Amino acid sequence: MKRQPLRLAILEAMRILEEAGVASPRADAELIAAHVLGVERGRLPLVPLVDPSVVEAIGKLVAQRAKRVPLQHLTGWAGFAGITLDVGPGVFIPRPETELLVEWGLRHIHGREYPVVVDLCTGSGALALAIAHERPDAVVYAVDIDPNALAWARHNADKQAAAGDTPIRLYSGDVGDNTIFAELDGLVDLVVCNPPYVPPGGDLPPEVVDFDPPQAVFAPDGGLAVVRQAVATACRLLKPGGGLAIEHDDTHGSAAPALVASRKVLTEVQDHRDLAGRPRFVTALRG
Repeated sequence: MKRQPLRLAILEAMRILEEAGVASPRADAELIAAHVLGVERGRLPLVPLVDPSVVEAIGKLVAQRAKRVPLQHLTGWAGFAGITLDVGPGVFIPRPETELLVEWGLRHIHGREYPVVVDLCTGSGALALAIAHERPDAVVYAVDIDPNALAWARHNADKQAAAGDTPIRLYSGDVGDNTIFAELDGLVDLVVCNPPYVPPGGDLPPEVVDFDPPQAVFAPDGGLAVVRQAVATACRLLKPGGGLAIEHDDTHGSAAPALVASRKVLTEVQDHRDLAGRPRFVTALRG
């Protein structure tokens, strides 16, 4: 059978994805093609012609993506802050904008030997594993209440450890439990958290509404319930000079910093914007 230009298959994929309302049709089309071919996206120009079976396989995945199935569910992975996480149904897909929170956290613990780090609401393990990857000397704890998320986090943690990263310490627990990690009270250098924070009824794309677990996305009290619990837990865990970084909804640009600033032990409260200029996470130091 006659081989076909890969470029044409990608152009057709882009057209289909654009019509379906996918936010990044070119990137998704190229990543699907790279996934089918088993090559990195940047090497696609080195594959000018492909077999009809490859075009067919690309078309099947594009049809799924056009139904707004997340790209990461189709490929089985998500790149995040220098690591690759396996993801799928039952776990929240980490987003690129959260990498800025990781960068802030790594800057905060720069120069601290053997820092103790806690990731509240770890989900796939993204924050904890990204920090452990960059800081092999860090002692990193992570917790989540959802057994499905914990299964994914355990899988990712085992994979990173097998690749040579320092293993993280993974626990099942409720961020709102005032005894969680009680043995670490006053000993932690950094607390990071990407909690559920979207107000109920928030307007979200189908990839989130239909595929991310709702308990990892939505929170009561206008989206601030779990943020409030995480702040209370961080106040207890952090040592003087320890840092806190919590992601929040882009409608919480005033509410989240105010909530953090209401705790007298937290100082230097700052809100940070993502690459699109939206309010994205709040940081503070333990006084």
